[in-house]
Amino acid sequence: MPATQKPMRYGHTEGHTDVCFDDSGSCIVTCGSDGDVRIWEDLDDDDPKSINVGEKAYSCALKNEKLVTALSNNTIQVHTFPEGVPDGILTRFTTNANHVIFNGDGARIAAGASDFIVKVVEVMDSSQQKTFRGHDAPVLSLSFDPQDVFLASASCDGSVRVWQISDQTCAISWPLLQKCNDVINAKSICRLAWQPKHGKLLAIPVEKSVKFYRRETWSNQFDLSDNFISEALNIVTWSPCGQYLAAGSINGSIIVWNVETKECLERVKHERGYAICGLAWHPTCGQIAYTDAEGYLGLLENVCDLSGKKPSAKESSRVEKDYSDLFDGDDASNAGDFLNDNAVETPPFTKGILNDGEDDDDLMLTSSRHRQKSHILEDDENSVDVTLLKTGSGLLKEDEDDDRADNIRSLPLVTSQKPFYDGPMPTPRQKPFQSGSTPLHLTHRFMVWNSVGIIRCYNDEQDNAIDVEFHDTSIHHATHLANTLNYTVAALSHEAILLACESTDELASKLHCLHFSSWDSSKEWIVDMPADEDIEAICLGQGWAAAATGASLLRLFTIGGVQKEVFSLPGPVVSMAGHGEQLFMVYHRGTGFDGDQCLGVQLLELGRKKKQVLLGDSLPLSKKSYLTWVGFSAEGTPCYVDSEGIVRMLNRALGNVWTPVCDTREHCKGKSDHYWVVGIHENAQQLRCIPCKGSRFPPTLPRPAVAILPFKLPYCQMDTEKGLMEEQFWSSILFHNYLDYLAKNNYEYEENIKNEAVREQEVLLIKMFALSCTVEREFRCVELADLMTQNALSLAIKYASRSRKLILAQRLNELAMEKAAELASIQEEDEEEEDFRKKPNADNCNTASEWSQPMLRNQVEEEDRENSEEADEVEENTERRQNPFSKSANTSDVPANKSGAITSNNQGRTNPFKVSASPKELAVSANKGHSTNILDNINKSSKKSTALNRSANNEKSPVIKPLIPKPKSKQASAASYFQKKPSQPDKADDIKEENLKISSPETPAVTPQNTESSRPRTGFQMWLEENRNKILSDNPDFSEEADIIKEGMLRFRVLSTEERKAWTNKAKGGAAGDGGDARKRRHPGDDKEAASQPAAAEEDLDAPRKRRPADLSANQKLSAFAFKQE
Repeated sequence: MPATQKPMRYGHTEGHTDVCFDDSGSCIVTCGSDGDVRIWEDLDDDDPKSINVGEKAYSCALKNEKLVTALSNNTIQVHTFPEGVPDGILTRFTTNANHVIFNGDGARIAAGASDFIVKVVEVMDSSQQKTFRGHDAPVLSLSFDPQDVFLASASCDGSVRVWQISDQTCAISWPLLQKCNDVINAKSICRLAWQPKHGKLLAIPVEKSVKFYRRETWSNQFDLSDNFISEALNIVTWSPCGQYLAAGSINGSIIVWNVETKECLERVKHERGYAICGLAWHPTCGQIAYTDAEGYLGLLENVCDLSGKKPSAKESSRVEKDYSDLFDGDDASNAGDFLNDNAVETPPFTKGILNDGEDDDDLMLTSSRHRQKSHILEDDENSVDVTLLKTGSGLLKEDEDDDRADNIRSLPLVTSQKPFYDGPMPTPRQKPFQSGSTPLHLTHRFMVWNSVGIIRCYNDEQDNAIDVEFHDTSIHHATHLANTLNYTVAALSHEAILLACESTDELASKLHCLHFSSWDSSKEWIVDMPADEDIEAICLGQGWAAAATGASLLRLFTIGGVQKEVFSLPGPVVSMAGHGEQLFMVYHRGTGFDGDQCLGVQLLELGRKKKQVLLGDSLPLSKKSYLTWVGFSAEGTPCYVDSEGIVRMLNRALGNVWTPVCDTREHCKGKSDHYWVVGIHENAQQLRCIPCKGSRFPPTLPRPAVAILPFKLPYCQMDTEKGLMEEQFWSSILFHNYLDYLAKNNYEYEENIKNEAVREQEVLLIKMFALSCTVEREFRCVELADLMTQNALSLAIKYASRSRKLILAQRLNELAMEKAAELASIQEEDEEEEDFRKKPNADNCNTASEWSQPMLRNQVEEEDRENSEEADEVEENTERRQNPFSKSANTSDVPANKSGAITSNNQGRTNPFKVSASPKELAVSANKGHSTNILDNINKSSKKSTALNRSANNEKSPVIKPLIPKPKSKQASAASYFQKKPSQPDKADDIKEENLKISSPETPAVTPQNTESSRPRTGFQMWLEENRNKILSDNPDFSEEADIIKEGMLRFRVLSTEERKAWTNKAKGGAAGDGGDARKRRHPGDDKEAASQPAAAEEDLDAPRKRRPADLSANQKLSAFAFKQE
């Protein structure tokens, strides 16, 4: 079975490293150029113990709980293991010590340095030293003879020497290596090794082969090499049994030979090709730990079988056959019973395979092999012969014991008939944790790090305290707290600090809140939990605090300390988070299998109307991962991160599903690097996190730097323009869903954020539409058009027409008509709903409901405004009541007439621009009209206009103002005024008269037929009639009335306020002088005459003209993109 190479992880800074195992093989010990010695429980240990021994550590050795290191300060130091307490200096050199080793029993050490000297020192009495002189250059490496008779050394002078330890003489010297003047210039560090046990052979790495010299005769017995070796070998090490030899090269190759058969068993290549400078074989099993010159630590598992002989195939099949017959065909060949821990004492080699969990077939094979060797029947009163069982015989007779002893001893042990479970193994449950915190066992740790601030905990011999630091010091100043109660979890918000501690024999678990935003003098409160109930997770929201306990209870408190609801959790809590009125809880909803966690989620809203958004839904995680962070984005969307670095966010617009938005592993340079999340921002599409090299969490000192990662949805074909634009479009949709949530819950936000998002989405859709047109994907074009707004859809129709795709243009026209009909239907429903809201005391309601009171109050205000006769006041009221988040509020200065087509305060009236009452009639009239484009008949007001009036009427309401989509633009209203009207039959006049009679005097209904004859002209309309020829001369490509009106609106807006008032007054004066009879006699054909008036009429007006504004509208920008206007 080939060896398993586990992913390497960062251990030390760049430079020379060394590695060794402890006596039992339970720990891996490494040292490096950073001066630290790290103790790893295994390769997956995210928090290895670190011992600082000096500025640089070149070598380390471990024996009998004594850790010795060769340091750059010219000394060999001793530390206790695993405590790491300094235990003195064994010896000193005049330059750097390069290598240190223990002898077989750990009684003495040998060390070599760059001053050409080798020393052997007694560990218990460092005064007992022996010095070996003879090398002419720095010493590279040393190796003790297992019998403590010889000591081998390699040097930069190119020689390998064998010393007689007793008389300190050189027994033999071989000029094998390339000469150099220092260790750093050596091509190979030549870490040689004696064969264990008897020390018959000395293995020396020389160039691309390993030379073996026989003890005492010092003759070269043989060499081992392989074609896999392309660079010089750096180090060799023997297996504990002395049968196998492993070698590492300077380009990262690791080779394992069977020395007896001279067969190459393993060939492994380093992930990055770095030089192997540390190599150690596990003392009891087939594991090899190795380090490289860049500070990384790696591990090879399952290198070879160190347990000895394998059972023959014949014996194995016979045992399996007899054992199967014993249980009537049941699969009992694996009856060693994994579930019974005492059945087999698993050797360390098997444990390593069990922990790896990557090769189930090899696992079963190896385990069954050990069980066959261990489970041997002993003669007792319950022993049963297999042959007698088959023939129906009873117990064994005493005289047959000796005859059947051999057969009985070959069978596996059957102590009980427990069923063997070979299904998926359950996963241990993840322990509760606090998001933004580091492990509890650290003396210096982060209790929480979030977007508000940082809470650190120091628990050492000098101090046991908590430091609180705020990112924004205007919230609160930094605080230092004494941690006398040993608080273990913490939460931080803009209002308070929340701490909790576990219970002890004397004290109960406590919840401690420091309400620093309180306006009174008492800013702290403490609550004791009931007996045997420990707090496991806490969080803070706006005005509330929550604590989850070990009794699967969740306790709610006000921020001032009042106890609120208490309810049971569906399972043991894992973590919690709070934001505003939202409470996000994750718990164990069951037992996971095969390394997966089975987690559930609850999302509650704790406002005045409490409700559950998510109840018991499964929390999706990556395969074989666990939860590492739970929280909210800065905008209030629930998010979480798993151990594989996948960030997921709640997609409210798609039925509350979880969408992966970022993979932090894509940004990690090494496999052992991770990112520690501290915050998420949707609007900026940023993930704020801390890079951790070689660990999953950062240290407290030095203060870690925060990095910003971009979001990236996992869409396909991201290397193409199509895939990239699709990802950008849906990212914009997803990361602006929070705006709809805020609007739904009556929170205010900046309308320009919504406008920018819509504009960005329109641009992306137009680009994808153009790309699809280019590749002749017209069906895809229609699919994209279905996602567009009316504004973008009109541009798409023009683009298709000018691209000579007439069928596509017709399809888009039909789609536009369907959207217009749907819009009209929605408008009708909204008007009916608004009429109902304005109707006071309906049926048996004696008082207006809470939601209708602001409407009734504002209705009176609106009627008062309508009674005003001053145009200035009307214009001023209109500007004041416009939605501050609306796009048109910032760009439109057109004065409003109380009965004109551009009036925005028409709440409760029917739409004066609506063609028909039903969608069908609208579509029919649109088809029969003389307009060249269906979009000319699309009314943009409808629901948006109604929603604007609701927002304006609620301006003085005490409730939080809802966020409303932008209202109907004045451009669309003006376009409807100048739009040509098709001739109607006489029946339409009768309907008009009936509608006039039925309509209420308070809110007169205005139909499209009588709009022109009943309303006076506005100042803009008069100005446009006077300046039409000028606009047409400046823009000869204008062929549609809507384009002329659009350009006129832009020019009219840049006029000064006095000029616009002058035109308004002129329009009012003209209306009073002409009377209503002239307007009643107007016909649809009169518009042509007005359009063809001579330009001499412009000379009678003194209104100044201004050039076209430099700031283009969104329509012009999109048009410029679609048609590439020059």
